[in-house]
Amino acid sequence: MSLWSVFVTVFFAELGDKTQLATLLFAADPQVSRVGVFCASAGALVLSSLLAVLVGSQLSAFVSPRILKVVAGIGFVLIGGWMLIDVRA
Repeated sequence: MSLWSVFVTVFFAELGDKTQLATLLFAADPQVSRVGVFCASAGALVLSSLLAVLVGSQLSAFVSPRILKVVAGIGFVLIGGWMLIDVRA
C-alpha cells in the first residue's frame, strides 16, 4: 500500500465527520485564533493517528492483516447501518 493511498483514504474518511464539524465550530468563534484551532486539531489528528499506528503494529503480531481488514470492514458496515437506523428514528 502506498503512502498516497493512505493519505487519500484518511483524507476522505475525515471529511464531514464529527471532528471536522467540531473544528469548524471552534474556528467560527471570532475570539479564537484560527491558527491555534488549526494547530490543535492537526495535533490531535496526528496523536490519534500515532496511537492507531502503534496499536495496529502490535495487533498485527497477534492477528493476521486479512482478519483485521475483515473485522474493520464489518465494523464500518455495522456503524453505517446503525447510522441509517438512527437517522430514521
